[in-house]
Amino acid sequence: MPTDDLEAFLNPPDSINEIEDGSDADKIASQIKAALDAPRDSRYQQALVSTKVIAALDGKAIRIPGFIVPLEFGVDQHHVTKFFLVPYFGACIHVPPPPPNQIVYAEFEKGFKLTSLYDPFWLYGTIKTTIVENDTATAAYTIKVDSIKPYTEE
Repeated sequence: MPTDDLEAFLNPPDSINEIEDGSDADKIASQIKAALDAPRDSRYQQALVSTKVIAALDGKAIRIPGFIVPLEFGVDQHHVTKFFLVPYFGACIHVPPPPPNQIVYAEFEKGFKLTSLYDPFWLYGTIKTTIVENDTATAAYTIKVDSIKPYTEE
């Protein structure tokens, strides 16, 4: 994400900073709701829906980690071919989606068998700064995936 959006996330409103660790309000869904309830003109609120991208990434070959939210399957209905890559488990499924500039829309023509939504992956491919919207979420980046590997720290 661009530096100014990152700065907004690192400096949330006092109401979010004052949440007690481990409380119900500390759960990610509650934090997102609180953030969405923040004044609409706050920089933090703007960052939550930002489609600003890092233009220098456009057309670059990259490796990026994340969790997969399936959108489409191949003709055999067993291989995921289109999906969102999100920064944390459960994004777009159980809670409101992350900001668009933290979501990558991915297409992997040959597809792959996803056995668990809990498992993170590395995507390898070429990223574009293209916005894709659907009923689930909006992504500010797209990637044409060349390969996918289970996530490991390297």
